[in-house]
Amino acid sequence: MSAPTGRPEDGTPTLELRGVDKSFGAIQVLHGVNLKVFSGQVTALVGDNGAGKSTLIKAIAGIHAIDGGEILFDGRPVTVSGPRDSAALGIEVVYQDLALADNLDVVQNMFLGRERKRGLLLDEVSMEQAARETLTKLSVRTLKSVRQLVSSLSGGQRQTVAIAKAVLWESKVVILDEPTAALGVAQTRQVLDLVRRLADTGHAVLFITHNMVDVFEVADRVAALYLGRMAADIPISQVNRSQVIELITAGRSGEIGIAPAEAAAVEV
Repeated sequence: MSAPTGRPEDGTPTLELRGVDKSFGAIQVLHGVNLKVFSGQVTALVGDNGAGKSTLIKAIAGIHAIDGGEILFDGRPVTVSGPRDSAALGIEVVYQDLALADNLDVVQNMFLGRERKRGLLLDEVSMEQAARETLTKLSVRTLKSVRQLVSSLSGGQRQTVAIAKAVLWESKVVILDEPTAALGVAQTRQVLDLVRRLADTGHAVLFITHNMVDVFEVADRVAALYLGRMAADIPISQVNRSQVIELITAGRSGEIGIAPAEAAAVEV
């Protein structure tokens, strides 16, 4: 597994959105959204239900074409017309449903749809070795065997497999959709540790969550969406928990957030 090649040393975001708009019919869901996601950092994307988080993720993943603005990757404007374009750039999304097959083992899930072959046969040895190397690089010690059936795994272990699958494909940006939403305390701890290691291995991580404890546990930056507008995209060190909650619920906290006139217009 090759290391990501982001460029944090020159301040260039691995992934950047500038002025992104998205409408569905007469309903505008995203309004001029700006977002920066840096290599080696976790950016927490937060927002209330209906704020536009899912639409934003799907725009980055190529599921929804944007109507305006631009997407930049490693500082260069790119066109993302579909999921293949997104994957080719090195963007992998781990959705909340994980998309794992219970009747397959860890290796088979990690290579599902991208199996390696040697002639007409599957190259099981190569795939198993690559799966082990990926898990080792992420310091995963919670799996007894890469040949365990996914049906036998806990929720935290399933998240681990899904994240490792995303990393396996030399991704530069990993987007995690509510990875701790259905987990207990111990399993949440395992997943948060893994999220942090993703960044420490050089990935740019976009971490979608409602959990403020998780945000302040692992995030380097926080991006708060309010009714389809980016209220703030700033280092976590510049805000506290109360301020983030205000950004989520009102679009503004003190001097941070949407301009008062704009916020008032949005709320009408």
